[in-house]
Amino acid sequence: MKALDQTLALAWRSLVQVRRNPWELGDYSIQPILFLVLFLFVFGGAIAGSPENYLAFVLPGVIVMNMLFVTVYVGHGLNTDLTRGVFDRFRALPIPRWAPLAGRILADVVKQLLCIALLLVVGFLLGFRLETSWAHLLAMVALVLTFAVAFSWVMVLVGVIARDPEHVQLFGFTALFPVTFVSSAFVPVDTMPVWLQGFVQANPVSLLADAARGLMNAEGPALEPALWSLAWALAIALVFAPLSVYALNRRLARG
Repeated sequence: MKALDQTLALAWRSLVQVRRNPWELGDYSIQPILFLVLFLFVFGGAIAGSPENYLAFVLPGVIVMNMLFVTVYVGHGLNTDLTRGVFDRFRALPIPRWAPLAGRILADVVKQLLCIALLLVVGFLLGFRLETSWAHLLAMVALVLTFAVAFSWVMVLVGVIARDPEHVQLFGFTALFPVTFVSSAFVPVDTMPVWLQGFVQANPVSLLADAARGLMNAEGPALEPALWSLAWALAIALVFAPLSVYALNRRLARG
């Protein structure tokens, strides 16, 4: 219980820091709304015939895309603590080694939840209507948050090995853009070249977007892509969590 209290305190520290960084707060609020509005009104007519028809398709995709981009700030904040010597102070405190990492990821879950809620509110204001049930919607939120927790370990590793916070953002966004856009998050897979469709269908971003779309709109199956998304999340966590802890211990040992 003491370790849990320490983790919650460190998570609260990460959340309070957002108030001092208005640009980061904009990335959690303005950026996802901007992406949704741009995709909806710029591409909606070309892809679905009208923005109204495209909204039900693109909203789950934007939620998934924004979830991945928000995880970059886990690595960014961690690297900031490392480069500024904050982790040296953590090592001197009687807290578990994993508490700072767990607190950072827990804070990210709260931020992810706020982003999802904000996008859903904007989506409803733009005309989105839930075609399944509120239980399915909550299942979608839980699925996206579960994947966010797993994928955060990837950004923890990037945050540990990067030289400075700017390199974390550069690498994170550069790597995420092609993975996100070469998926079914924004366009149907059957509109892509045949040689590309196999990769898109196996892309975890596509699987998560399809699962979210099925849970929100009843468009296509939801159970199979949801199970594959959970399998991807488990695999990512099993690989990158130990690597992140190992890389962090090596960096702290080097001083």
